[in-house]
Amino acid sequence: MKLRITPLNIISAISFGLVLINILGSKNNAPRQIDMSGFYLLILGCLILVTFITDLVFRFTLKDLKKIWIVESIFIVITVILMVILQKVM
Repeated sequence: MKLRITPLNIISAISFGLVLINILGSKNNAPRQIDMSGFYLLILGCLILVTFITDLVFRFTLKDLKKIWIVESIFIVITVILMVILQKVM
């Protein structure tokens, strides 16, 4: 099986790294450190699971790597736009 890097893989890796840093990192509250509560870490963990499953669905439905990049990039942009809209409404 060939290793194919996709946008959702990159998002999952960044999110997983953020979770690990917040769980295993020191608690000295440096000025530029992101401090997350347990609830937000749980939400981020669920986001990692959803992005992983979504990536698998796109990989099985689309075989061409270029199409996967286009579709997943559009998916990420639409998701970010919806998150910003919901944040402004709430």
